Amino acid sequence: QVQLVESGGGLVQAGGSLRLSCEVSGTIFSSLHTSWYRQPPGKQRELVAVRFINGEGADYAESVKGRFTMWTDNTKNTVYLQMNSLNPEDTAVYYCNARVLWGVNKGADYWGQGTQVTVSS
Repeated sequence: QVQLVESGGGLVQAGGSLRLSCEVSGTIFSSLHTSWYRQPPGKQRELVAVRFINGEGADYAESVKGRFTMWTDNTKNTVYLQMNSLNPEDTAVYYCNARVLWGVNKGADYWGQGTQVTVSS
């Protein structure tokens, strides 16, 4: 019943920016540990950013560190990923992920449908 819906992807030139959104429904938002993943064409899905469970901020993959920023808006049940200084290597389908931290469904893993990000050189 938990649903994650990504949006905000598109086509952008190298050096440009995009902001991705992930709207969450069907559960208590504060019970979730949220992350962003991406899957480049022909490659495995890889971790991009992981929100800190307690406090502000997130951890980032080395390839995006300093360029991407992840945060949540708890009033909107929405996870964001701001992507700056994009390069063609960032081209991928981007997915948000949520893992349940507590309750009867602790450990359950949920994924959005993905949103395409294409960066041209």
